Amino acid sequence: MRRSLCVLVLFAAAVLVVLARPAGADGPRPDGPDTSVMSQKYWEFWNEDVQKEIDARIEKYRKADAEIKLDGVAKGSPVKIEQIASDFMFGAHIFNFDQLGSDELNAKYKNVYGTLFNQATVAFYWKTLEPVKGSPRFEQKYEDTAEFWNSVKEPKKQPHWRRPAPDPVVAFCQSKGLQTTGHTIIWGNRKWQHPDWLPKDEANLDEMEKLFEKRIRELGERYGDRLSRWDVVNESSVDFGREDGKSAYGLMPKDYAYKAYTVAGEAFPSSVEFNINDYSVDDRYAAQVADLRKRGARIDNVGIQMHLFNPQDTLKIADGEPIQTPDVQKKRLTAADKTGLPLILSEITITAPNDDERGRAIQANVARNLYRYWFSWPTMRGITWWNIVDDCGAPGEPTTSGLFTRQMEPKPSYYALEQLILHEWRTNLDLVAESDGATVKFRGFKGKYRATYKDAEGKERTLEFDVK
Repeated sequence: MRRSLCVLVLFAAAVLVVLARPAGADGPRPDGPDTSVMSQKYWEFWNEDVQKEIDARIEKYRKADAEIKLDGVAKGSPVKIEQIASDFMFGAHIFNFDQLGSDELNAKYKNVYGTLFNQATVAFYWKTLEPVKGSPRFEQKYEDTAEFWNSVKEPKKQPHWRRPAPDPVVAFCQSKGLQTTGHTIIWGNRKWQHPDWLPKDEANLDEMEKLFEKRIRELGERYGDRLSRWDVVNESSVDFGREDGKSAYGLMPKDYAYKAYTVAGEAFPSSVEFNINDYSVDDRYAAQVADLRKRGARIDNVGIQMHLFNPQDTLKIADGEPIQTPDVQKKRLTAADKTGLPLILSEITITAPNDDERGRAIQANVARNLYRYWFSWPTMRGITWWNIVDDCGAPGEPTTSGLFTRQMEPKPSYYALEQLILHEWRTNLDLVAESDGATVKFRGFKGKYRATYKDAEGKERTLEFDVK
């Protein structure tokens, strides 16, 4: 018997016997990173008091008290409570779909989505999506197949490296039940975003604006509500409030961010969320968001980036320099909160300073503490790791910033996140019904659950429900 319901958040005394604590509730984690690689100064930043504050916020903001009625349950019957999904978005981009060079590596890559990750960011960079004007490469062709990539000796030299055709990627994400983010619709960057055929002079600015609108409407018409959300504009705060009204990127339509949201609001269903995304997290970013919303732009989430691209920066963190400390995180997130909107860590990079045991352990420690801080922040909705496989980033990005080696071998950073996401931040309980038809009450992480128990006739029942 399967039913679904939404569990109310209640504050009441439990009426059941807890036989086993949630996995990873406390005690040492044997597969945790080697903390000895971090300096004493680093641990002064991430001290016991800070850790307790993080734990308290996680308990307060990421959990809820739940109450469910188990119809027909027999007194004394074991009740198994399993959390099967998290409300929080733990994600990564999926730019290397079928591109890793062998079916075995591709299968391992795909398996991470739907297990560790419940969200994926799909590449929609205009430059490689539509290299020929009027012929966007939405559908998979031979050049996008695993067979093609398995035969390529130097994949990074291919123009569509890290830019798979989106249709098969979106279909894969849907088959896995993943949250999806389209990245990105409008961005002023000519190197990574603008097709070579886009106008380059002031005389054709009106044509550029029309092409921007055409792109937005084309994406809306093709994908509708198949993606959960879109980064409508990327890194646009650099152009907000410029006295000359021009873009720091060069030729861009005036007020392009506002116009992009206006057209997107017409082109996409209201169920699709709109993000704004930027690396600058300051008062100007908050002011830009406020200005756009005041004029009627629909923005649902504020994306903020955090890239530790320089391996030396991660080494400096381990040595105790004040880089990405709890105070730095608090300052950035408090600034982002001025927007009054939910936050998403939309792109993060944490690089191992060296590709050796110590370097990988440093990466894992930095990742674990930052993820804990971000997960505890009240307005945070999700975290997206950028390059999950070593040596698979864009030119100029570090080769050791993955959770996996180039051969898809898990690194300590992967195990650190797996321990948090799938164990410490999941609620799984073994309970006993204290009476026939008992009401079960517990406190757990927000998300989807399954209760399994036996009724008075000995028949096994299951009940799915949400803790909100």
